[in-house]
Amino acid sequence: MLGTIIRKEIQNSVFSFRFAAVFVLLLIVVPVTVFVLTNDYVKKVDEFSFRRGAIEDYLKNYAHFNRLRNVIKPSQPPLSMYTLVRGISSDINVEEFDNDPLPVMFPLLDLVFIVAILLSLAAIIFSYDSVCGEKEDGTLKLMLANGLPRSQIVLGKIFGGTAVLIVPFFVSLLLGLVVILLNPRVSWTGANWGALGLVLLGAVIYVIFFQVLGVFISSRHQASASSIMTSLCVWVLLVLVVPNLSPYLASLLSPAPSRIKTSREMSRLTDTDRDNLGRRLQAERSRDIVKKYPFLAERLTEAETKARLAKDPAFREAYEALRKETRAAWDEANRIQGDKARLIENDRLQKEKAQTRLSTMLSLISPLAVFTYWTTDLTSTGLRNVEYFLDLGDAWDRAYTAYFRARIASLQKQDPVVDWWNTAVDVSDMPRFIYKEETLGARAKSGLGPLAVLMVMCVGLFVAAYFSFVRYDAR
Repeated sequence: MLGTIIRKEIQNSVFSFRFAAVFVLLLIVVPVTVFVLTNDYVKKVDEFSFRRGAIEDYLKNYAHFNRLRNVIKPSQPPLSMYTLVRGISSDINVEEFDNDPLPVMFPLLDLVFIVAILLSLAAIIFSYDSVCGEKEDGTLKLMLANGLPRSQIVLGKIFGGTAVLIVPFFVSLLLGLVVILLNPRVSWTGANWGALGLVLLGAVIYVIFFQVLGVFISSRHQASASSIMTSLCVWVLLVLVVPNLSPYLASLLSPAPSRIKTSREMSRLTDTDRDNLGRRLQAERSRDIVKKYPFLAERLTEAETKARLAKDPAFREAYEALRKETRAAWDEANRIQGDKARLIENDRLQKEKAQTRLSTMLSLISPLAVFTYWTTDLTSTGLRNVEYFLDLGDAWDRAYTAYFRARIASLQKQDPVVDWWNTAVDVSDMPRFIYKEETLGARAKSGLGPLAVLMVMCVGLFVAAYFSFVRYDAR
């Protein structure tokens, strides 16, 4: 019986104008979108390779420790899943070469947009008259008169309507995947295909939600005209208003300090204030050394200093003592001002994280936000990957800090006169940042929460739709 109802729903929809319109739209939009994103991915790969080569050339010729940290900031290579999902991770610490404003003003379509916007709207258009439309045509009364259970009628309309949308989407996506497979510059792994399968699972549940929503709203109206207006209003609220409003509401409820002001304050602490403190501490620490060794006050050139260090043990001992005190003074200045800067930065980070958590919780009211979190986490293009990338960057930064401190100490031991902070050195053995994508299992596990929320929303809405239809007057 249920199968008969599903086939009836599919047949009624397949021969309708709205099915033809949606099918043609998907057949055009999906392959074209994948083609554009694939070319954009290849372009990003070329830019990333060029950028990495330029950095390596710089390291071979101009590797000054005083400037090195700003040059070798960690950057994430383009991932293969960018051919389907843009997300927010594709531009982590990456400056665009072309400075084209159009992708910002008019963002490119991707799989998330197609499912979250186009398919959800199509689901509403297909289901807004699933109950009240049957009543207007007189067929609802006939179905109930023939003894069809209302529960099976509801399930048949939901599953039939979902199949009518999912099949054209899968066909169009298959054409898009052909575009990816035919491009020799794109290489997908088993994890990519697994992530795509889980994304499609979420897409099916997402479409079912809006199909159930349309059935529910239709069972609350007596006329199709009023049902479509209510359906569109609810769709706008859930898909457009809630996700975009949640960050602003979170910023009001949980404010965070301005990044610009924080950056300026930290720059002042670690630059001007650090230099002033360092010079003062250096003068204080070197005063006793100079008093003990008056000849250190003599003004000597670098060549004269080297010559005297080589032949005068007493001068070498005094010079080494002065160098140690100078280094200790600047280390203390760096520590003091660094601690002050870290306090400000940690306070900002904690407040930003709290604001982000609140915004995420508020946005979960919207099924679009839930599906977006699920998809972007699986494809390493969302907030989770940003945090994962930052953790990798912190681990690398600790390794780099240990490296340059040991390297500076070794170089100063070889030649204490040279200013090794501003002298080009060989850093071929320096640890390089290597991005390794998080495992699919970890990504999927993190997205189970949003997916569970979407499933609970579907079940709750189905219960509401069922009881509304049970009480619906078919006369």
